[in-house]
Amino acid sequence: MAAAHTPQESMGAAAEAACRALGGSFAAISMWERERGRLRVLVNVGELMAGEERLPEDESYPVHDFPEIAEFVHEHWAAGGEPHAWVETAEGVGTGVGVGSAPPSGSWGRVAALRRRGRGSCVVAPIVLHGRAWGELYVARPAGRPVFDRDDADFATVLASVTAAGLAQTERLEEARRLAFTDPLTGLGNRRAVDIRLDEALEAYHADGTVVSLVVCDLNGLKRVNDTLGHAVGDRLLERFGSLLSICGAMLPGALVARLGGDEFCLLGVGPPADEVVRVADELCRRAAELELGEGVACGIASTGDPIGPVPSARRLFRLADAAQYRAKAARSQKPVVAGRDGGAEDAVIRLADTSPAHPPERRRFRGRR
Repeated sequence: MAAAHTPQESMGAAAEAACRALGGSFAAISMWERERGRLRVLVNVGELMAGEERLPEDESYPVHDFPEIAEFVHEHWAAGGEPHAWVETAEGVGTGVGVGSAPPSGSWGRVAALRRRGRGSCVVAPIVLHGRAWGELYVARPAGRPVFDRDDADFATVLASVTAAGLAQTERLEEARRLAFTDPLTGLGNRRAVDIRLDEALEAYHADGTVVSLVVCDLNGLKRVNDTLGHAVGDRLLERFGSLLSICGAMLPGALVARLGGDEFCLLGVGPPADEVVRVADELCRRAAELELGEGVACGIASTGDPIGPVPSARRLFRLADAAQYRAKAARSQKPVVAGRDGGAEDAVIRLADTSPAHPPERRRFRGRR
């Protein structure tokens, strides 16, 4: 589980290892969705029967069909015990349920499932995460194989505990990854997220011509707001514009919206035509002009769907979008400026973006983050 890159991989690794360790032919990990009152299967491994998929999109069961996850487990805890696995068989005999306890009510749902799928027995272990019943580990054997016994139930309890520890670690890693690619003030992506996504997008562009469009935005008037009303109000302006950018970005399927730092934001579209991106950027400019704070936004666009010449790297696309945004800001344009649309390769925006590194444009981009 520690070597897995995604939560799905982590749960798959746990289910496969538990299946091997317990000598099962099939294993599954399910999560209790309290808000829906359902037990949702996240992963199935081993010998899959009809209707079972390794990563099911929507395999779930009402908790009232398997109430032990919600009732038996909590009743056992209330008695001062610890969560413990139990065994079910196709004959309806349960064992290994815990100290002095009867088989959990509702087990006939599992018995019916065993019979329907030609399995002889199963062991079910509650997965407890952060002190609450999170879900369950389920391992089954086919009919004709020795049924699970009390020792197997004890072992499954330990495996469920190890699985819970692995899930907690996965959650921490996911949170760390999220923070690494998220701007803490606005909740949008950050420059790192844009760089990675843009590199991937340009690989697709070079491979099959996928249209890649970059909108670079500079929020006007932030310094005046900070100087006159304070940085707390300036932060509110940044958050408000970030929300607008998120709303407009949602008009483009799969778009990434991000704060690059300071008053600079961007929108990365992969797939939609350049005209669609321009339409969304125009809507963004209109809405930003209506904000109570600030002075609107300057937007520049560069898209591989327009005549902007070769785009060998992400740096080239950024330079074009940045130069277009610089021209929009200088002209106080209420609409986005689009590289390549005024004069193709002779567009002044493109000439500005082609400025030699030895003589960069006067205005420097991507200042440090606030």
